[in-house]
Amino acid sequence: MNLRDLEYLVALEEEKHFRKAAERCFVSQPTLSGQLRKLEDELGVILIERTSRKVLFTPAGDAMAEQARKVLREARELKSIGQHFAEPMSGEIHIGLIPTVGPYLLPHIIQDLREHFPKLEFYLYEEQTQLLMKRLEEGELDCVILAELDGMDGFGSLPLYEEPMWLAVPRQHPEAQAKAVPLGNLKGKKLLMLQDGHCLRDQAMGFCFAAGVGEDVRFKGTSLETLRNMVAAGSGMTLIPRLAVPAQRDEGGVSYRPVVDPVPGRAISLLYRHYSVRRPCFNELAARIRTLMKAHLAS
Repeated sequence: MNLRDLEYLVALEEEKHFRKAAERCFVSQPTLSGQLRKLEDELGVILIERTSRKVLFTPAGDAMAEQARKVLREARELKSIGQHFAEPMSGEIHIGLIPTVGPYLLPHIIQDLREHFPKLEFYLYEEQTQLLMKRLEEGELDCVILAELDGMDGFGSLPLYEEPMWLAVPRQHPEAQAKAVPLGNLKGKKLLMLQDGHCLRDQAMGFCFAAGVGEDVRFKGTSLETLRNMVAAGSGMTLIPRLAVPAQRDEGGVSYRPVVDPVPGRAISLLYRHYSVRRPCFNELAARIRTLMKAHLAS
């Protein structure tokens, strides 16, 4: 038994498909299947029921896969401990970002981070909040960058920046003529929202509910770009995070205006496991991102 065999087992348990698991592990399907048979022989139990249609894990297989995750997580932590003491700002770092942050934050920071920390090798992953939190907890990610929500107390948190939300309206909309839009002006109106699963939806809904603003239930977007296109088509208005607002505040048939009294916004933070030995690395990354974003958001 070795760690690679455990990686094969976990990949197959998650993918439920031999070919997909093999591709994920960068090996051939016969290699993965053969190693798992050897693992079964060594353990003396059947882990997987192999059928022509699907992969079924036995109770023993489920228990083994769960334990394998723990072993792999601890093995990664051991590697991190050695790397941390040798040189904290070096080696691989796996960072998760939510879809309403990643595409708009990364262009402002990633090149600078690579130049500022040349010995770090950045691996970036974009997923919705709940999946990122799960992957962080299981050790697949070193840290995540997202909007803080209730229920994240089980993780360490380093604040990065406060991001206001702007109103996006069609160019012909009356609010497009204003320099800023009081949130009270939207009372009784309806806004386009992202679909369930996006934390930005929950945050925007919180502000809208307090201000008497409703949701346009006829459409729920899968991304900010979908919402932007719906606004451009004259199908409604929405709230857009500041980083997603283009330099030209009137562009592509959409006008973007700051919202005031009060200013809706969200806190973007870097989250990590409390026991992670890479805290010094996270401190350095967070400090650099704070510096970059302070300058950008002030412009």
